[in-house]
Amino acid sequence: MAKLTKKQKEAAAKIEKNKLYSLKDASALIKEVASAKFDESVDIAVKLGVDPRKANQMVRGVVSLPHGTGKDVRVLALVTPDKEAEAKAAGADHVGLDDYLQKIKDGWTDVDVIITMPAVMGKLGPLGRILGPRGLMPNPKTGTVTMEVGKAVEEVKSGKIDFKVDKTGIVHAGIGKVSFDAQKIQENAHEIIQTLIKLKPTAAKGTYIKSIHISATMSPAIALDPKAV
Repeated sequence: MAKLTKKQKEAAAKIEKNKLYSLKDASALIKEVASAKFDESVDIAVKLGVDPRKANQMVRGVVSLPHGTGKDVRVLALVTPDKEAEAKAAGADHVGLDDYLQKIKDGWTDVDVIITMPAVMGKLGPLGRILGPRGLMPNPKTGTVTMEVGKAVEEVKSGKIDFKVDKTGIVHAGIGKVSFDAQKIQENAHEIIQTLIKLKPTAAKGTYIKSIHISATMSPAIALDPKAV
């Protein structure tokens, strides 16, 4: 096990062992324990009482964070020529079609989100083995396959994120930066937690929200009381 640095030990000492914090207190504490010289990302991990192997217990969705993620999201719009101006006006970083399809085929994936149109999805199919593992394959359920390209680009740029429960039953998501004030971190976290609650599968039995932790990039995780969020 790696030894903790002096700063990491000091940060860990500020978090009470076995204590479950309220979302408000945890959002303030995460700013205190962050000690890196860069603006650390704040992440949330929610353990759900579901079996992701069963289709009727899969949890996947989108949420628009009230204060964004603090990250400059790089968007590629794979669209036909008649939609290029709309995508560019909305702020897409890369806009085009065949040239970018070839770049992806050659291994280029230097973007965070790809937005496209239903008519283009057929061309993306063969690139699934490249885009799928990186979480870049557009999906109608997350709003990244749409005719409203401009609106989709604007939403992603302003803080709309998609999430999916992993094979261990945990949903991970970035909810801001340490430089955010505590209330913004709290409100972003509250938004995604409430969204997850609304998405509870009817087939899920027992406790649904099993645990919640928030952490910064270089800092220890803080356990939340699921009943106090």
